[in-house]
Parts: sequence; C-alpha cells; structure tokens
Amino acid sequence: MRKLRIGVIDLVGNAPTRRLFGRMMNGNQASIMPQAIASWCEQEGHDVYFVCYSGRGNVLDDLSTSVDLVFVGAFTRSGQLAYAISNFMRSRGVVTVLGGPHARSYPQDACKYFDYVVGFTDRQVIRDILQDCSHHRPLGVHRTATRQPMELPGVRERWKFIDIVLEKVPFIKIVPMVGSLGCPYTCSFCVDAAVPYQPLNFDALKEDLRFLLRKFKRPRVGWHDPNFGIRFNDFLDAIEEAVPPGSIDFFAESSLSILSEQNAKRLKRNGFKAVLPGIESWYDMGNKSKTGKNKGMDKVRKVAGHVNMILEYIPYVQTNFVLGLDTDMGSEPFELTKHFIDLAPGAYPALSFVTAFGEAAPLNLEYQKAGRMLGFPFHFLNCNHVMNVRLNNYTWSEFVDRVIDLRSYVFSRRVIARRVRAARNTPKWLRGVNAWRSVSSEFGKVKNHIRLRDLLTTDPHVRRYWEGETTEIPSFYVDWVKRDLGPLWDWLPEGALYHDPNAYLNSMTKAKEVTEAPA
Repeated sequence: MRKLRIGVIDLVGNAPTRRLFGRMMNGNQASIMPQAIASWCEQEGHDVYFVCYSGRGNVLDDLSTSVDLVFVGAFTRSGQLAYAISNFMRSRGVVTVLGGPHARSYPQDACKYFDYVVGFTDRQVIRDILQDCSHHRPLGVHRTATRQPMELPGVRERWKFIDIVLEKVPFIKIVPMVGSLGCPYTCSFCVDAAVPYQPLNFDALKEDLRFLLRKFKRPRVGWHDPNFGIRFNDFLDAIEEAVPPGSIDFFAESSLSILSEQNAKRLKRNGFKAVLPGIESWYDMGNKSKTGKNKGMDKVRKVAGHVNMILEYIPYVQTNFVLGLDTDMGSEPFELTKHFIDLAPGAYPALSFVTAFGEAAPLNLEYQKAGRMLGFPFHFLNCNHVMNVRLNNYTWSEFVDRVIDLRSYVFSRRVIARRVRAARNTPKWLRGVNAWRSVSSEFGKVKNHIRLRDLLTTDPHVRRYWEGETTEIPSFYVDWVKRDLGPLWDWLPEGALYHDPNAYLNSMTKAKEVTEAPA
C-alpha cells in the first residue's frame, strides 16, 4: 500500500460561532472517533493532518496541505457543511470519506456526496478504505463493521490530536475519554439504544489517567460514554487504582438509576464535578430515572428530591428533557418542568426537541410509517432549531408558544441567579460557566423561538412547510444556510439542501421486496 497524505476533519460546529460561550467551549465537544481514525492511519504508515472545526476560523484554511484522502466526521447538524467540503475536495482530486453520526443516520443521502460512507467503524474498515483509496461516483460505497470496535486508541495514542484541539480552547480544557460504548436502556428515540453495551479495556483506562496526571497539574476529563457507570464499581475501582482521589476533575453523562447516594458520595471522593442525567419525560422512562411507575407531579417530586441529593455531592447537575414526545399533551408537561426547577433550583435544565435522525433509532421507522416526517435541511437538526417530526397533540403555534414560555421562565434572570446561588458547593469557575452558558446560549434560543412563532403567523410559506403541505424549503431557511456556510455555499452540491426524510422506510421496503422476490 502506497504512503498517503490523509486529512481528518472533525466538524464540531456547522457555522461560525458568534456567541462567546461557544467560542470558548465548543472545542471541548471534539469527538473521539476522528482522533482514533487519525491514530490508526498513522499506525498504518501514512502522514496525517488533523483539523477540529469548532466554529472559529475557516475549516478549509486549516487543511491547506495537499492530501490524497480526507476523512470527515460529522453530526447531522453539520451535514450540509460536510457535503460542501467533500465537493470542494473532490474537485481537487481528493478521495473523501464520511463517518460519524450523520453517516450512520443517513447513509443513502451521504453516498451521493462522498466516495465512502462508513457506519460502525473499526481499524479493519479503515484499512480497507486506505488500501482501495479510489473515487466512487455517482454513488459512494457504504462500509460498516458488524459492531462497534472492541478497543479504541487511548489518550496516549491520541495525544498528538487531542493537543491540536486543546490548543484552540482558551481556558477550560477538557480531555475526551470513553470507557464504554452503547447503552443497556431501550429508549426508542435514542441513537445509542440500538447499540449493544460494552465496556472497553480497564487497564488502558488506568494508563490513560496516569498519563494525564503527567501532562497536567489537575486534568479535566469528559467521559463520552452514552451512559457512564453502568458497571459502576468496576469503573470507580479502576479510577481509584490509577490516580489519587480527587486529583482529576471528571464530567459524565449518567442516569439517575445509577446515581444513588452511596454512588454520589464515591463520585465526589473521586473528583466528579458534573453529571448529566436524562429525565426526558414526566410520563415515561421510569426505569432510567429510577422512578418506576410514578408519573406527572409524583415523578417531579421524586426526581427533584433525587437531584437535590446529588447536588449535595456533585456541584453541577444538568438535567436533560425532551419536548414534543407523544406522551405530552396540553400545558401540563411544561408546567411540571417549571415545578421541577422550583423544587431543584440548582439543576441546569437542558431542553431539546424530539428529532428523528434517519436510521439512528428504532422509533424513527414508526414516524416514517405514520407519514410524520418533515424534510428540514440537516443544518437545523440540532434538537433546538426545528422539529422534523409532526406533533400528535399540539399545533405548531401552540407548541412553540409553550416552549417560549418554558424557556423564558427557566432562563429568566431571576431563575438563573437562584440557580447560581443554589449551587453553593460549586467551584467559582464552574459557577461562572453555569451563569455564562445561560446568558450566552439560552437567551439566543428564546429569540430564535420567538422569531419562529412570528414566521408561523406572518409567512404562509413557512407555515405550509411546517405543516407538511409543501416540500419547497422557505427562503428564510435557505438564506440561513447560505449565511452560515459563507464561501462554502458555492461548493454545496446541487440539491444537497434536500433529502428524503423517509429514506429509512424506503430502504427497508426495497430490501424486503428483494428478499421476497422469486428466484
């Protein structure tokens, strides 16, 4: 195999970042898999040029070196940006590969714009692509492993690429680590629910933590596990064996079912500063939130008490909610969330819209069968700007009004100030992040929702698009993408703003027809 010049681009952002919080913190959302691919490529003997685009600067300026092949890792919100980059690179003879959540969710669409599209990715998949390294047009080749990799390059192996990312993070630098893949819970809307749970090598984890203590006086580590601590004692035993208690600040997404008081005490002792449990719904997900059959206000009280207990030990708790689930009706789910905020004032609420990302979750197929999908450009599928699933129990105007009212309440200056005061055990720097994030990010989301409500009222085309009465994308959204892509807008392939929102269903139907066809 000839020696290649390889570019690896991790698209953390999809547009220039205007808000200060994003400019300061987006780099800490860098993905592990692009770093792993860069490491594998170097281990295969190739030259690698690594770029993490977090919304600062020009992504193509960062990869000015001539390359033979480029890997692009992207979430769906960066889909259009990824397509424009691929078109630009292919015009210069470069072979392009797409990986990451967007490639897993929309492989049929992505194959129109990349030479290779990869789903589950292990070292053998990467080796096969490097050995072939050829153009595939008009449709790219879809490659996937049978499951997630059994092991990934650790922090020591990825350090060269981690360091490139951290150089662009001004103050609070968080090293990405992962101890497990997949999730044992079965939330039908979750992209990780269909991925079998598996822990990674504990010896490698311990060595990575020791390595970080040699690099930093006090490292900060963000665990990228979909649900950290499923094998709680095994993970905490490994941490305690590797490093002195409290010598590293940890941040992790974990479920309330894991965060008992005994476990919270142990997490505190080992330096955990933030946990992000998913509450999702006041009417469902009882196993994940450890609330059993409790629903409505009973669940609010139980969860609030649980979160307040956690806050006694862990200073930053982000509670995740999903708005627009089919179990929601009327004002009650929104009012219940307000009650929760009143009862647990120290919690930071993260509010997301139901978003169906192609093939990523089992529920998406049911939405498509029911004809409920909307074809919003990928650029807006970030769980905050739009919903691409038609609501069962609300009109759009009613739903948006309730979202505005909820966000305006939980991120009012009075409630933000109370949240900061309630986090009395929080280090000053983390308390500042709490307030800074609310003001810099959440105020902008409220403004976007207000603008959407006005458009639904005054712009017939926008209203008809949201109602599914037309598939022609309103100029408001086209202009938004054009503004965000800047010079790369000219490289967006023709038709790339559109996609088939029912591609998953159509591919399943086609596969069934082929299987059932007579020999």
